[in-house]
Amino acid sequence: MGVRVSYAVDVKMKAIEMRLAGVPVKEIMGEPNIRNRTQVNTWMK
Repeated sequence: MGVRVSYAVDVKMKAIEMRLAGVPVKEIMGEPNIRNRTQVNTWMK
C-alpha cells in the first residue's frame, strides 16, 4: 500500500486556479510534485 500524502491548502488552491486557467494537469503536477493526476480532479470537485 502507498504512503498517504497530505497537501497544504495553498497548494490545492494554486492547482485549482491553474486548472481553471487552462493549464494542463501534467504541468500542474510537476511544480508541487503531486503524485496522482486524479488528485487535481478531486480537488476541482
